Amino acid sequence: MTEWILNSTPLTPAAFAAFGDVIQTTTAKNQAMNEARFDRFDDLALIDVDTQNDGHVAISIAESKTPVTLPYRFNLVERHPLGSQAFIPLGHFSFTVVVAPAGDGVDVEDLVAFTTNGAQGINYHRGTWHMPLISTGAGEKFLIVDRAPGTGNCDELLLGRQVVLHI
Repeated sequence: MTEWILNSTPLTPAAFAAFGDVIQTTTAKNQAMNEARFDRFDDLALIDVDTQNDGHVAISIAESKTPVTLPYRFNLVERHPLGSQAFIPLGHFSFTVVVAPAGDGVDVEDLVAFTTNGAQGINYHRGTWHMPLISTGAGEKFLIVDRAPGTGNCDELLLGRQVVLHI
């Protein structure tokens, strides 16, 4: 079976809206705080978690140990039916995400790839299919906001053919 070629486009709030939120300060309303020494940008993403069965919002940090090279080949996507999942870079670097609409399955033709501008994070809506997180640099760190515990909150799906991601 032939590979599916997927090209990435720049991440914008409008293009990503069906899959989640773009976390950035450039379009957010801000307010002064702490005697106006800071600008505060509120409500940048909808954190949506099922709190039943000991579920709660968790804040974590992930650090890349093994960077990938591009083009990147994958054949697996995942979704989180019990909560949204946010990834915010802890530094200025771009990263690429691949998403597909929530639903029972995924066709490779439904996949869409976005690359951040280096100052953006993303928040997947609950149930949005996505490629597992990748990084092109060792040591890149992400702040993660999602549901804990993760038990029962990650469905994986093998795609019918391999996808080749280009930037």
